[in-house]
Amino acid sequence: MRDHRVRSGEIELAVRERGTEHGPVVVLIHGYPDTGAVWDEVAEGLASRFRVITYDVRGAGASTAPEDPLDYGVDVLLADLAAVLDGVGVEGPVHLVGHDWGSIQGWEAVTGDRLSGRIASFTSISGPARQHVGPWARETARTGPRGVLEVLGQARRSAYMPVLMTPRTGELLARALPLVFERGMRAAEGAEPRPGHPAPTLHRDAVNGLGLYRANMGRLNPPEGEGRTDLPVQLIVPTKDRYATRGLLLSARGRASRLYVRRLPAGHWVARSHPDVVARWIGEFVDHVEDGVETQDIARARAAGEPGKAFGGRLVVVTGAGSGIGRATTRAFAREGARVVAADIDEGAAKHTADEVAADGGEAHVYGVDVSDADAMDRFAVYVRETFGVPDVVVNNAGIGLGGPLLETDEEAWERIRSINLDGVYRGCRLFGRQMADRGEGGHLVNLASMAAFTVSSGLPAYSATKAAVLHLSECLRVELEPYGIGVTAICPGVINTPITRHTQILGVEPAVADRMREQAAQAFERRGYPPERVAEAILRAVLHDRAVVPVAPEAWVGQMMSRVAPSAGRVIARFGRRAGERARERLAPEHRAEEITSTPEEITRGRDGAPGTDHRDGSF
Repeated sequence: MRDHRVRSGEIELAVRERGTEHGPVVVLIHGYPDTGAVWDEVAEGLASRFRVITYDVRGAGASTAPEDPLDYGVDVLLADLAAVLDGVGVEGPVHLVGHDWGSIQGWEAVTGDRLSGRIASFTSISGPARQHVGPWARETARTGPRGVLEVLGQARRSAYMPVLMTPRTGELLARALPLVFERGMRAAEGAEPRPGHPAPTLHRDAVNGLGLYRANMGRLNPPEGEGRTDLPVQLIVPTKDRYATRGLLLSARGRASRLYVRRLPAGHWVARSHPDVVARWIGEFVDHVEDGVETQDIARARAAGEPGKAFGGRLVVVTGAGSGIGRATTRAFAREGARVVAADIDEGAAKHTADEVAADGGEAHVYGVDVSDADAMDRFAVYVRETFGVPDVVVNNAGIGLGGPLLETDEEAWERIRSINLDGVYRGCRLFGRQMADRGEGGHLVNLASMAAFTVSSGLPAYSATKAAVLHLSECLRVELEPYGIGVTAICPGVINTPITRHTQILGVEPAVADRMREQAAQAFERRGYPPERVAEAILRAVLHDRAVVPVAPEAWVGQMMSRVAPSAGRVIARFGRRAGERARERLAPEHRAEEITSTPEEITRGRDGAPGTDHRDGSF
């Protein structure tokens, strides 16, 4: 570790070097109200292979402050950076990393010509280019009501800026900051205070740093140019940043021609809460720029940088992908740039889905797996990790239907629906959730529950029980995995036009009656006309916005509401449904008698009522 004092005009800057003198140079620039010490853990993680430079910007830490409190414009900040590079004898382009205001400075360095030839790459963390903010707001607002709400949400997050820019009021807020900064870091960021951060000079740094806002923000200081660059740029996007929406942090898409995006479920001070991940990503990016080798993770980051693809570069696993909701979900993720592993017990059906994805210009890979087979699921999870990497999203969609009274449901029928509808979800969550937790970069699990998880039905007791269990498992798992940054969503579709009704086994009736009941149910679902593509859209939105429970069709919303505010009404409706079902069975088969439970395992596989293709697995209703 080597400390220097570097002069930049009237300012003396405190500079610290770490690491090898002969490795690529990485320069870390801090934001407000920090000092260079905020980077200590990241710098140590890089020092074994790189020459790492940190410094306290003017007015912060051990650096001096200008006499003019507004002498913090981007021109002098870039002059300070150039002075640091000259002062420590840096030869050749450096790899720049900036956080918060350090990132805003970095964008000025790579989009202008003031440091032309001196920057090899730039990693931006929680600090968009000033030139990108206005166009992002206009473009986002034009997309419709959701876009307008996102822009308003960003305005709310940025409400502190006008306060800091206001004379006297800004000073009052800055002087109060040391009173709450440590508590906020611990509670909101998950980062414990340690020597150096918060800095012992925080009370002075917070006041001096007001000049950053007053000299560079507002109508009197508009940014110049469009903020475009051809240099390699890596965005590390903390998805829980309290000060910037993900949309704003991704506003460089389409403006940086060589853009790489990495997401992390962390808050604004991600360098403190997840220093190992940040250091690893910086190192991987520098290696890529230096030697040109593109690893699998770098390729995913590059794909994530493409504009217009919400899931670009992400790996998604979908079970039950051969038809219905699984097929629609696979295609929807692929259209949004994801690589998808389409898994199904019917490998041919999954192959058909993958072919449709390829015809649309997407990427999907096929795998045949029975989710009720524990060993097969173990092999599947290992295959995905070793072949493609750890998935970012897993959709546990595979499921079957089972109708008829519980008294007609024998052990084999019960075990079968439980092993697929519930155990399959458990295995997908446990196996892939462990991979996500070990990776330390977050992820999302989506479990297909059902409207039946909310509603009472004497005709679907086994099916409803498994789906209610999936819903509650998802709620519990969401809390368990929150510390890992892994979201969990339960999807409750409703009456959806998928093949599941035609392949549902119905107990307690003659095969001919069951056939007619299936046909009538399928026709009713077709008349309802709610397509699985609508469910797929809801799944993508749920992942993007980290929703816990998502009823999809209107009847699912009604069922959820009734289960909460009037559960007794649900039981009354169920009694009417039972009587209507009894009358329907009498019309279909006046002479029918309850079938005795004497099925063989082979009949269970095919469906005791003779239902063809009972092993056809797709989602829920």
